[in-house]
Amino acid sequence: MTLSKFFAYTLLFMMYNCSEDLQINVYETSASGNKLTKITHFPVLEDSVTSIKIVPHKKFQTITGFGGSFTESSAYLLNKLSKNNRDRILKAYFSKDGAAYSLTRTHMNSCDFSLTNYSYTPIENDINLEHFSVNEDKDDLIPLIKDALSISEDGFKIIASPWTAAPWMKDNNNWVGGKLLPKYYDTWALFFSKYIDAYKAEGIDIWGFTVENEPHGNGNNWESMHYTPKEMTDFVQFHLGPKLEADGHGEKVILGYDQNRAGLKEWVDEMYRDQASSKYFDGTAIHWYESTYDYFPEALQYAHHKAPDKYLIETEGCVDAEVPKWQDDAWYWKKEATDWGWDWAKEEDKYLHPKYAPVNRYARDIIGCLNNWVDGWVDWNMVLDKQGGPNWFKNWCVAPVIVDPETDEVYFTPLYYTMAHFSKYIRPNAKIIGVENTNKKLMVTAAENPDKSVVVVIFNETEKANTINLSLNGKSVVFSIDAKAIQTIQIQ
Repeated sequence: MTLSKFFAYTLLFMMYNCSEDLQINVYETSASGNKLTKITHFPVLEDSVTSIKIVPHKKFQTITGFGGSFTESSAYLLNKLSKNNRDRILKAYFSKDGAAYSLTRTHMNSCDFSLTNYSYTPIENDINLEHFSVNEDKDDLIPLIKDALSISEDGFKIIASPWTAAPWMKDNNNWVGGKLLPKYYDTWALFFSKYIDAYKAEGIDIWGFTVENEPHGNGNNWESMHYTPKEMTDFVQFHLGPKLEADGHGEKVILGYDQNRAGLKEWVDEMYRDQASSKYFDGTAIHWYESTYDYFPEALQYAHHKAPDKYLIETEGCVDAEVPKWQDDAWYWKKEATDWGWDWAKEEDKYLHPKYAPVNRYARDIIGCLNNWVDGWVDWNMVLDKQGGPNWFKNWCVAPVIVDPETDEVYFTPLYYTMAHFSKYIRPNAKIIGVENTNKKLMVTAAENPDKSVVVVIFNETEKANTINLSLNGKSVVFSIDAKAIQTIQIQ
């Protein structure tokens, strides 16, 4: 017997015979076919032993939640499915037996993943918004949110985001691009307040807002409205914050920015420029589209340390610029996907947009975010069709659940299970805790839930399985993780 094999057998002997072993449950999703599968038997590995030590006294951010977004596109598709499949998908996302989503997002007025352009304020020069109405949402979007709420045992928070004001409020009188005219700043602040009241009347409580989805714009492609950091901060400080406060909505969360991470520094510097502006910002929202592999830890660290008591939430990420692969799990594990930047990024930024594996992108980004002070992570569309829509602009994307409404078929992609590794097991108000990891090729994060249970998530994107020696408070256990796999370990 070789020395390495002897060492491996010794580790496994310790796992099954030492009274000081940790008691664990291991759930794995892998390129080999596991889908949040409970693993009870682990292969003996002759090498690749990784030591992971949990350091519970090192506590970091408090978790707000994980989840996905309610869009008109998703709601429309779910209404076209059979009741059985519609209920199946909603339970998969929101029930305790499913992914148990705890943090969600939706759009105010239309967005690219709407069927058409629409506004709750279609009447021009309606300064006092006397004709404000969310009737456009009552066929699909509102019923979807209410059904999800009825399934969720613990409930979930909802962040609402506008892509644009109605064209009549903007300097270019267009759905796309342009800026909010200063004379309508108070009207636009009133819009947020009326939205809260309208959704409350439908039985839906809005937890908070982002001020504007992607204030830099999106290349003048679909609904957008531009702000500079100063313009957004002034709008919040002098209009939106005071209006919500005056109308009895001062408890609602306001998140600034809401775009890619490379621009974080200039935005948080302006948002938190002084006590008067900081008063109304509860945190910062971010997206991931700057890169397919870099999660920008330095920018995240800077944003946290600028405002350590504020939220830092990823409010949107998805596999963009791709038509979904139907019933092809292997594709989601291969570095074949390309994003918008593959074709359109500036030449000096092309290196940030190589081909990538969709599962890798999700797992790397979520773990990277959790290890750099991000407290919430929200996926984009929950459900799309085989084309990656419907989408009025035809910018096709991938969702964790793909459906064919013509045949009433449902495909839970590996991205669904990847999201569930976090949302199901790391619960709201958990604390991210310290980890010491001897293998830089494995990404690891850990959290202590409110019930004091400890959860560890490990991602192995390499082609080689690893033996893990996991320790906590002087106790340890040995197991293994498959090649190209993500595991959630519950420590009893």
